[in-house]
Amino acid sequence: MTQEILILCIAAFAAGFIDAIVGGGGLIQTPATLIVLPHYPVATLLGTTKIPSFLGTSMAAIQYSRIVKLKWRLLLMMCSIALIAAYAGSKTVTIVRNTFMKPIIFGVLILVAIYTYSNKNFGTATLKKHGKRNEWVYAGLFAMALGFYDGFIGPGAGSFLVLFFISVLGFDFLRASAHAKFVNLATNMGSILFFGGSGHILFQYAVPMAMCNFLGSMLGARLAILKGNTFIRIFFLVVITGTIIRFGYDIFFKP
Repeated sequence: MTQEILILCIAAFAAGFIDAIVGGGGLIQTPATLIVLPHYPVATLLGTTKIPSFLGTSMAAIQYSRIVKLKWRLLLMMCSIALIAAYAGSKTVTIVRNTFMKPIIFGVLILVAIYTYSNKNFGTATLKKHGKRNEWVYAGLFAMALGFYDGFIGPGAGSFLVLFFISVLGFDFLRASAHAKFVNLATNMGSILFFGGSGHILFQYAVPMAMCNFLGSMLGARLAILKGNTFIRIFFLVVITGTIIRFGYDIFFKP
């Protein structure tokens, strides 16, 4: 058990570091948990990873909130919707297999990577894109879809949030990352409420992983704040590429 915890803690630290900068920490933490603890049900392992994700994201959110001006009313609306949707998504994952969605996500991620790479100004400045009413409508709909996705599948949810805040609401990378952390907190909480209430959390693994995720998140957020939009944009491309590889493996090579 000691060796298992050590491996999972290393994965949690790396996940916290990546997630704090641009999302996508689940690409490391979730597969590591599934590989190290294969004898547990998938729902139990997914529930276990939500605890470290929540604690690490909390640290990142606090650090971002100190230097980024946040739209609190918009965030409150998005977080409320995302929490409920994530709860529903987590409940669904115990009933329905999520493999049918992976080819769709795989295609979308490739388009996202191409667009971000080809558009050098993407996310480097804050742009006004919509009136307040349309902004709230788009934000509410996306919070519902993303919340369900994070509860149902998970990996890459933070990156999708960053992408939404940039491409739809016109934020720069730093501001988008800050807002994404709070919505991600809500999706994690929604999943924790379901998985915790149904006994799908292994606290003997979740607690030490949470401490390491917290430390990784603290380091990642400070680095992102220090380096700014250009650094986050490059990191975003790296994480999106990693997500594409992960889903591509699941679709074409995993038995």
